[in-house]
Amino acid sequence: MRLRNKPGATEELLQHPTIVIQNAETRKGKWHEIFGNNHPIHIEVGTGKGQFLTGMSELHPTINYIGVEKYDSVIISALERIQESGRQNFKLLNEDVNNLTSYFLTGEIDRVYINFTDPWPKNRHEKRRLTHEGFLKMYEEVLKKNGEIHFKTDNQALFEYSLHSFSKYGMILNNVSLDLHNSDIEGNIMTEYEEKFSRKGMRIYRCEAQFR
Repeated sequence: MRLRNKPGATEELLQHPTIVIQNAETRKGKWHEIFGNNHPIHIEVGTGKGQFLTGMSELHPTINYIGVEKYDSVIISALERIQESGRQNFKLLNEDVNNLTSYFLTGEIDRVYINFTDPWPKNRHEKRRLTHEGFLKMYEEVLKKNGEIHFKTDNQALFEYSLHSFSKYGMILNNVSLDLHNSDIEGNIMTEYEEKFSRKGMRIYRCEAQFR
C-alpha cells in the first residue's frame, strides 16, 4: 500500500520533542526518567495513526505507552491524537522497529503490542513478519522476564504462522481468540484497521504470547 506523503510532517514532528522523542539511542535505559515515574512501559511496534495507544493510555493512566512507527507521514496523525487527548503517558518514536534493541535496555519494557501488521505473505519475505523468530529474539531482549506480546490481526494465515512461531520459540499462549469481537475478552481497544475490518464483518484474531 502506497503511503501518502504529508508535506511538512518531518518538520512538525521535530517541533514536539517532548512527545516525539529524538535521538532514541541516547534514551536507552532512561525511559522512566522521560516519563517522570516508574510505571510499567508498554510499546506498540508499527503504531500507525495511534488510535490504539491513545485509547489504552486513557484507559490505563498508570501505564506508560510508546508507539514505534517509522513513517513520518503516518506517525504525524498519532502526534495529533496525543495533543488532542492531552495524555502525558504516551510518547512516540519515529524509528524502525528493526533497531528496537538500540532504543531500549534489556528488561526495560513490560509488554509489546503488535496490531494488524503487514502479513508479508510471500515465503521469501518471511523474515520481515513481526512475529518471525528474529523479531521474537529482539522483543525478548527488551522485555522483562516473562514479558508478553499481545497480537491482533485480520489475516488468518499470519495468525496461524504466528501461533506456530510463538510455540516453536517456547512461548506460552494465553487467551487465544479466533473471533475476538464475539469473545468474552474485556477491555479491547480497536485500531483504525480493526474498526474498518469489523464493520465489514471480518473476523479478528487475537492471542497473548508470554516468554518463559
